[in-house]
Amino acid sequence: MAKIKQENIQKLVLSGILTALVIILQLMGSFIRFGMFSISLVLVPIVIGAALCGYKTGAWLGFVFGMAVLLSGDASAFFAVDIIGTVITVLVKGTLCGLAAGLTYKLLEKYNRYIAVIAAAIVCPVVNTGIFLLGCSVFFMGTIAEWGAGAGFETTAAYMFLGLAGGNFLFELATNIILAPVILRIINFKNK
Repeated sequence: MAKIKQENIQKLVLSGILTALVIILQLMGSFIRFGMFSISLVLVPIVIGAALCGYKTGAWLGFVFGMAVLLSGDASAFFAVDIIGTVITVLVKGTLCGLAAGLTYKLLEKYNRYIAVIAAAIVCPVVNTGIFLLGCSVFFMGTIAEWGAGAGFETTAAYMFLGLAGGNFLFELATNIILAPVILRIINFKNK
């Protein structure tokens, strides 16, 4: 009983630390621009939290990430078009990327932790970017088409994949994959 209580306290403390880290990284990351958007460095602590504390913590950290995006002004261009669509897109993409990372890790951990971490580190930015593009299609397609034409893209799809999401996605994916061994070391250290 005492061990379970101690594990719950450890998870709560780690979740709190990672929550603060997500907020700090998102606010600091808003100063580093790659195209129209800031670079999301927060996906790494989301994957760590999802792996160490479970998919619920991953979803929580993703939600906090979404709230930080909304409060940092990173979504201001979209707020001007559709406030409700912006809030839905940003909160859903954040929450689901953390949830998906946690579920992926949980599913694969019993086979191999290294594969589980790499898969979670890949799934997180894929879901984050995929939901973002889906939200763009649902809520902002007319505006996106105008932005794309103004930026010189031949098609709206090309603008969405290359102008809006491409560079950020590749950076987030590479960062997560490169840092996956670090994440695994943290997990192994915690489990000693």
